[in-house]
Amino acid sequence: MKRVLLKLSGEALAGEKKTGFDEATCIGVAKQVKQLVDDGVQVAIVTGGGNFWRGRTSETIDRVKADQIGMLATVMNCIYVSDIFRFAGMETEVFTPFVCGAFTTLFSKDKAVEALNQGKVVFFAGGTGHPYFSTDTGAVLRAIEIEADAMLLAKAIDGIYDSDPKVNPQAKKYNEISIQEIIDKKLMAVDLTASIMCLENKMPMLVFGLNEPNSIVETMRGTFTGTKVTV
Repeated sequence: MKRVLLKLSGEALAGEKKTGFDEATCIGVAKQVKQLVDDGVQVAIVTGGGNFWRGRTSETIDRVKADQIGMLATVMNCIYVSDIFRFAGMETEVFTPFVCGAFTTLFSKDKAVEALNQGKVVFFAGGTGHPYFSTDTGAVLRAIEIEADAMLLAKAIDGIYDSDPKVNPQAKKYNEISIQEIIDKKLMAVDLTASIMCLENKMPMLVFGLNEPNSIVETMRGTFTGTKVTV
């Protein structure tokens, strides 16, 4: 794989604290991505916003406003993580689907691909820019647009299970599963809209635990312990 999109769970970025940033975790991610960049892999990144805000759990504010707050949470995440990446020796650029003053660059496919070809790690913040679409959907959309070879999903759990392993200790983990089966069984590895986009555009996914040792590098180099999602 020469070009990948890495989706980082917001909760995973928070580490054991479960909220905000865990700097050691973010530095660890940066060091792993640096190895991929040094190997010539082009890397784009989308972060979730769950370490700051999960709007769908709110029962008191309008859904549109809740989703807008979530978009801004991902902007904060990308600005922070991109600067950690710079500390680790990489060049970065943050794109958003809406204007954020001098903080970010307005997204276009041409500019994003140009940045990737220059060796930069590209961050896609702000989701799709519209409410009712998750960061999963935004990540799949960007992966398709930049013609990534695959999507890497680094989550707080180490793969896809037939039920929630936090609730069911007997939950079975899948080593490999098709995106059609995920849709049919409503496994929600990513949301339904994102799953259908993967199916229609033949975008494979590799799902693994961010906090597993060296998990990003191992996934790219073939020693994979998560779940492979085929198309």
